[in-house]
Amino acid sequence: MSVWKRVSFLVAFLIPALAVAGYYLGGGYNFLTLAIVFGALPILDLVIGPDSSNPEESDVPALQKEFYFRFLTYAWAWIQFSLVLWALWEVQTHSLSALEWFGFVLAIGVNTGGIGITVAHELGHKNTKIEQWYSKFILMTVCYMHFFIEHNRGHHVNVSTHEDPATSRKGESFFVFYPRTVFGSLTSAWELEKKRLSKLGKSAWTLENEMVTSAIIPLLFIATVTAVFYILTGTFRWEVPVFFFVQSWIAFSLLELVNYIEHYGLARKEIAPGKFEKVLPIHSWNQNFTLSNAFLFQLQRHSDHHANAGRRYQSLRHFEESPQLPYGYEVMILLALVPPLWFKVMDKKLETWKSENSGQILGKNAVKKRVMA
Repeated sequence: MSVWKRVSFLVAFLIPALAVAGYYLGGGYNFLTLAIVFGALPILDLVIGPDSSNPEESDVPALQKEFYFRFLTYAWAWIQFSLVLWALWEVQTHSLSALEWFGFVLAIGVNTGGIGITVAHELGHKNTKIEQWYSKFILMTVCYMHFFIEHNRGHHVNVSTHEDPATSRKGESFFVFYPRTVFGSLTSAWELEKKRLSKLGKSAWTLENEMVTSAIIPLLFIATVTAVFYILTGTFRWEVPVFFFVQSWIAFSLLELVNYIEHYGLARKEIAPGKFEKVLPIHSWNQNFTLSNAFLFQLQRHSDHHANAGRRYQSLRHFEESPQLPYGYEVMILLALVPPLWFKVMDKKLETWKSENSGQILGKNAVKKRVMA
């Protein structure tokens, strides 16, 4: 891997700095983060272009072990935790106008959701206790700890089927998808934990149920923060817990927007009742703009991730055979918020890709060979 690509992953760490700078500049500058992420980054994507490089398979074992890439994810966890605490302290000790409050909470939510949950997703797939702990630690700051359960044990099993609440269907708008995925994921995670505990002969109503603790821990966190701030300042500010829950809602809503984008309209073939073909790179939308990929720790190489969930972000490959999004996630999120525009772009893209791949049969065979390489 080139030095430039290694360094490029540091671009994500500029986004918290933008949120802090925008806050201290005040007023409309609180929207600086949004302007850069949803304005400047897509333009730079077009200027810099796509990343055509894939790691050599002979280099992957060593690349997977490099601590540098893990260190970046660990560092992000503490930066996010510090960013949330700092933001809550500023809300506790300063009065903000409605405009400033709105821009500030959006800026924090873009950080904790757009990048934070991406990092938690990466860490949550790993089999080391420390990485799994960091994943839950990040998810605690956005009140979405059940994602660790549902994503790994539910979504990756049922992706691109009607069994998966996080897979959007052709013709389904984001606003229809949103309540289905939020509540469906909660229900699925509960059932997964209930089933796990049942096999151990235990009731679901126990602290051993991670769904129970995933609800309690964020509440304990914000209650403790609010109480400590009250002790330090002598003032109770209801805005502190409200800010925490609003930025959490923004964060996990961004996650669900990304979920909507990643599998829209793609379906695995049912080869027997309740049994589906193996997940392949053709069952996820792929995107390969250099800057967006660095910004999101290569989350946009989602096709390889689903086919090979154990690959670390630095080792993910781009597959031309996979369905390709026309723009990076930042632009696709904006499109998803305007359903008629989304359908106009994506339904045509979906049908074109299917026809070009002859019902996906040729694409599957080609990808299988590459996945096995």
